[in-house]
Amino acid sequence: MQPQSNKSVDTCDGLIKYRSDLAKFTKAAKIAGEGRDFQPQILSIWPIVTDWSDNAGFLSYYFWQDLWAAKKIFERKPSSHFDIASRIDGFVAHLLTFMPVTLIDIRPLPYEIEGLDFVCTDATDMSVIKDDCIESLSSLCAIEHFGLGRYGDPIDPEACFKAMSEMERVLSPGGRLYIAVPVGVEGVRFNAHRIFYPRTIISALSRLSLLDFSVVDTRSSSYMNTQLGIQYMEHADPADYENEQNDEELIGLFEFEK
Repeated sequence: MQPQSNKSVDTCDGLIKYRSDLAKFTKAAKIAGEGRDFQPQILSIWPIVTDWSDNAGFLSYYFWQDLWAAKKIFERKPSSHFDIASRIDGFVAHLLTFMPVTLIDIRPLPYEIEGLDFVCTDATDMSVIKDDCIESLSSLCAIEHFGLGRYGDPIDPEACFKAMSEMERVLSPGGRLYIAVPVGVEGVRFNAHRIFYPRTIISALSRLSLLDFSVVDTRSSSYMNTQLGIQYMEHADPADYENEQNDEELIGLFEFEK
């Protein structure tokens, strides 16, 4: 997050700027806006006082992980793709621009979206799906939450491992699995998420072969102010990230093949 002192300064400066801008706009609108209903009214003003000092945008780890997986799937061009609980308004939306997707989630989805099929089920028990039948499967920053109750799922310390076992089962021979999870010194931040040693993920998916490991490191950047940037390391060594301290700012990107 942005340092509190900087936020306070931006807010104070923004309030001063807002008052000046409101006066300028009100005066200019009286001259230029005859016949239009754009004169500010005291009951309808909506002060936004920090955007003026922001960059054009910020790149969270979601940006990099979504691009990482979407590019790999686009290049491989599978005939179908399944996803487990990734962000609909990010990664899944990327995929829908070039192929249909089947989304699996324990939570209901009250929307009909063109190109998106939905299966409401628990990823720790995907018995509704046959063995060896999915050629392309993903789960980005999802399994670290399984079994913690955060999203209404049952409490189960082993839920993430049960889900990975199910992923191995349903993936077809030659199929690809794309996973993103926080990596570093292992632990749980109940009920937010888990952090995994990279070797834990590789071991849990021992029936699969690891093809690629990449990392998104946001520890040197502020979520709201990315002047220091984000490090994105392709083709990294998982062993290099076993002892890293992390509070969901270091994301491991794993590509597996069955």
